[in-house]
Amino acid sequence: MLNPKSPLPLYHQLAEIILAKIRSGELPPGCRLPSEPSLAATYGIGRPTVRQAIDVLVRRRFLTRRRGSGTYVRPEPEEVDLFSLAGTTSAFQKKGISVVSRILEKTRLKSAPVDAENPFSEQPAFFISRLSLVEGTPVLLEEIFMQPELFPGLDEIDLAGRSLSRIVEERYHMRPEGGRQNFRIVNVDGKRAHHLAVTSATPVLLVKRFLTLSGLQNAIYSELYCRTDQFVFSQSIGETSRE
Repeated sequence: MLNPKSPLPLYHQLAEIILAKIRSGELPPGCRLPSEPSLAATYGIGRPTVRQAIDVLVRRRFLTRRRGSGTYVRPEPEEVDLFSLAGTTSAFQKKGISVVSRILEKTRLKSAPVDAENPFSEQPAFFISRLSLVEGTPVLLEEIFMQPELFPGLDEIDLAGRSLSRIVEERYHMRPEGGRQNFRIVNVDGKRAHHLAVTSATPVLLVKRFLTLSGLQNAIYSELYCRTDQFVFSQSIGETSRE
């Protein structure tokens, strides 16, 4: 029960009680939360306090409100092995998830922005910007840089709806042999925030990926901006991505 003498606000205490029930399975994913009046009566507090507690858990993405229906426990995010050799699209499809990839900018040769980590920094490279959506919700933004000497004519290929890794293999006869990746949490703004449908205050997982193709290091460099509120992005130990 709630402790009025505790230094923790009552709404915070209630939020922790509800969260404990979610984690224990007493309130499983998809379960409808008792109504605000019911919770207020159960814990002997006012509805505004209950509403504050629910607001906290909605912001933390443990609960979701459905207009005209009530408040429900959010389903656990599905796990997608995004960084396996199968490639981006295949990673979703293996989970039975239908994903739509949208090319945001036509493939073109451009000078990469200044970035000490980007092997193409201030050098010309083919640039591809691609957005992946699941059920209309953007979940992954990819910005890809590729060595123009290795991929002549890439800017003449229509990549819409096609697997980049398959094109690289079938047209250029190269396959990933390894690479490395690093991870960090960032905030995005401008076009990136717009494409991902997030605000500048939303934390996003950024993966910087360096791929080796046919013995050529850093043949492809990409930055992946992942919405972890929609999926858990994982990596199988010992594997690297094909894209």
